Amino acid sequence: MCGIVGIIAERGLVPVDVLERATQSLAHRGPDDHGTVIIRTEIPRTVEIGLGNRRLAVLDLSPLGHQPMQDPATKNWIAYNGEIYNFKQLRARLENEGDRFVSNSDTEVILKGYARWGESIVSELRGMFAFAIWDSRNQRLFLARDPMGIKPLYYFQSDRHFVFASEVRTLLGTGLVPPQLDEVGLLSYLTFGSVYDPFTLIKGVSALPPGNSLVWDAGSLKRRQYWDLAEKNSSDGAPPTDQEIYSLIDESVRMQLVSDVPVGVFLSGGIDSSALAGILVRSGIKPSTFSIVFREADYSEAEYSRAVAQHFQTDHHEITVSQQDVLELIPAALKAMDQPTMDGVNTHFVSQKTREAGVKVALSGLGGDEVFAGYSSFRDVPRMERFAGMAAHIPGIVRKSFAKAYATVTPTSDQNRKLASLIRDNGRLIHPYFLSRMLFTPRQTDSLLANTPAPGPNGLASTLRDIEVASQALDPINRVSYLEERCYMLNTLLRDSDSMSMAHGLEVRVPLIDHVLAKRMLSMPGSMKLDSQTPKPLLVRSLGGTLPRQIVHRPKRGFTLPFEHWLRQELRPEITRNLSAMRGVLEGVVRPNAGQQVWDDFEQGRTSWTRPWSLYVLNQWCEQHF
Repeated sequence: MCGIVGIIAERGLVPVDVLERATQSLAHRGPDDHGTVIIRTEIPRTVEIGLGNRRLAVLDLSPLGHQPMQDPATKNWIAYNGEIYNFKQLRARLENEGDRFVSNSDTEVILKGYARWGESIVSELRGMFAFAIWDSRNQRLFLARDPMGIKPLYYFQSDRHFVFASEVRTLLGTGLVPPQLDEVGLLSYLTFGSVYDPFTLIKGVSALPPGNSLVWDAGSLKRRQYWDLAEKNSSDGAPPTDQEIYSLIDESVRMQLVSDVPVGVFLSGGIDSSALAGILVRSGIKPSTFSIVFREADYSEAEYSRAVAQHFQTDHHEITVSQQDVLELIPAALKAMDQPTMDGVNTHFVSQKTREAGVKVALSGLGGDEVFAGYSSFRDVPRMERFAGMAAHIPGIVRKSFAKAYATVTPTSDQNRKLASLIRDNGRLIHPYFLSRMLFTPRQTDSLLANTPAPGPNGLASTLRDIEVASQALDPINRVSYLEERCYMLNTLLRDSDSMSMAHGLEVRVPLIDHVLAKRMLSMPGSMKLDSQTPKPLLVRSLGGTLPRQIVHRPKRGFTLPFEHWLRQELRPEITRNLSAMRGVLEGVVRPNAGQQVWDDFEQGRTSWTRPWSLYVLNQWCEQHF
């Protein structure tokens, strides 16, 4: 796991100090090693390419894994972030075709694989990755991001430079990217509490979407989608049996144990993390499990994690903390955000404590709810779809009148605002799923922003519509699965997991969203994924009854923090000071007193804590980076 950065100077030279500084800015992602290289070429004019890498050594801990790495045979260079779990199998294939290796790293396998298979190398890789290869013979740069979007990659192009990096903050820090607020990115953040790919909060900076590659060739950019979760393939057909599902999960978990350092398991005591521990034990491996245990009983899940650890006889470690411990780390968590997010503080805290316990690589159950239908959205959104379908036959003026009446007679709350929006349907709500994940409704963003970006071919509504269109061939439950994986999981959970874990040099692996497993699960009829008696029945049944009943049937609860209490007590002075007036780049963009109105709604119980907290995070992030 690493951090990467690159600069192409289309006119002139790569500024060495800028490249070094940008590489150093990623030190938290890779504390074990670093390197830079500048390549000079003629295409046909003189062009310089600078590559930088910060390395977290997990595979081949020797200096032979140093990056940027060059292939002596082709003179190609690579800067790479991630882990390729099937690299040993690929290496064997390449050796059979005559290639020779000098390291035991997956980095060299990608280099040799690119020389042998070209851009189609991405279809051979199973893992999480974002990499850039300078193709010396063809004089072009090839970038790629993994199918599920586990690892991030951002880029920017001007008339003089093309730059890319693992973090938006690194691009800003080069001084080659003008620090201008992107209005569509801002609208996305206010709508969902995180900025949706391919947007960022910085004008001109784009995220390479998952399953995409990008080629820079003599100043021109060409993006190609090489994989999509919803696209049918030859494996679609008869639904997999419980044994096949187990085999797919087992294969993914086993593959993701590949490491030259010990691998731990985050154990919350929920179904997903417990499944990981159970699979390892069933395979004859005694895992080291790690749980965060609160001193305050109201927030502790120790009862469940201890039960799982005892049931499977894991090498269990409890990290005991208090609310105050978390509260004191909030400023550090805000600074660790590469893009603002209404979530992420809990991940930052867990990652720090796990890394301090000596763990360098950890398996997480992230993605189990999206793949195996664990959220309430899998029941709620199909009902909302049916309601929206019926409402579409009612004249707009009638719907608007009814929505107004509904808003008048019902208590003011976030849920009722969303229901009124669904009834009204003002044309900006593409699909009920997006309403279910919405932070501020369109009417609320209108009241927050001085000028709401007009809809356009490159706007937020158009992007959401494209995602919805990709899901239309799926049945209602699988459609929710696709949308959850492509939206909330990608832009909130995975991004937070990456930035918050890498802030502490911790590598988090997510075997339940191996792209082969995720696609096969999406080929199953959605009706098989819900059961009135058992949550996530396909996952639970595939484990053959090995999970304790108290874990399977416990109330669903994530790693929750008492933000509602904190905003009314300990954090109140700081939040109210910030929301009384937006400053800096947000001044004039967010309406005067809009933040104060959101706070007043929270104090009077008309909105949840997530709304004022999200504005506070936005204000803090902009103050730090603009």
